[in-house]
Amino acid sequence: MNRITAQLHTQLSRGKPLTRRRPAPSRSSPSSPSSPPTLVAVAHGSRDPGALRTVTALLDRVRALRPEVPVRLGHIELNQPLLTDTLAALRGDVVVVPLLLGRGHHIKRDIPAAVAAAPHLAARIAAPLGPHPLLAEALHTRLAEAGRRPLSAAVSPATGVVLAAAGSNDPDAAIDTARTVALLSTRLGGVPVLPGHASGAGPGVPDALRALAALGHERVAVASYFTAPGRFARQCAEAAPGAAAAPLGAHPAVARLVLHRYEQALTNAPLSHRAVTVGV
Repeated sequence: MNRITAQLHTQLSRGKPLTRRRPAPSRSSPSSPSSPPTLVAVAHGSRDPGALRTVTALLDRVRALRPEVPVRLGHIELNQPLLTDTLAALRGDVVVVPLLLGRGHHIKRDIPAAVAAAPHLAARIAAPLGPHPLLAEALHTRLAEAGRRPLSAAVSPATGVVLAAAGSNDPDAAIDTARTVALLSTRLGGVPVLPGHASGAGPGVPDALRALAALGHERVAVASYFTAPGRFARQCAEAAPGAAAAPLGAHPAVARLVLHRYEQALTNAPLSHRAVTVGV
């Protein structure tokens, strides 16, 4: 002990610092605060070239709002990259955010199946975008753009709107669309809104148009409840007797909603769980 003490005294007297072995620096993990989980946006995909351009513009807006969040894109079908390929190329924590507007086959089966096929990831599946008041805000804007003047029950009691949606045989999808119908009617100040479906169960867009006309609504517009252009959106617009709004697209409210669903998934789903689906 005396010898060790003397050696320490000698080192200090010569001004030599005591050396201490430092642990090797650890690599930062994907779940560290400095590296947020990757946001994987899931678009349906379309043969319409405008669809990919529109989704890309939407995600550019998302990146501008949260530049620190890595954002990737995957498609269910028809466009590249496919969701399975996007997930295969990633590592670490991801939040899968469907750019879909309600529950149905893609939300309940296709997306969970793609995530299950990527067991190397710690993944959460966020709720679909709809229903949500931010979508009603975006629909209101698109209708105003199409009609060049705002729709309002106070201005024109004879006004009506058809909310043109993709449609589904899943009853939950119809419930989600009905909620958006109510949100849009409220945002329009009480204008009557009826759903019209491009496929699946429920009335089609022509059926909804005839129902509004039978109720005495002479001025009827069609709101396009689609994220991006495509075959269904085009068919619904062609059925409109008057103004037909553009799809939601890269509206600022939609970009904010994408990030809201991302944050909601992070808050509601613990890191230790894999492929957790966050409810609406």
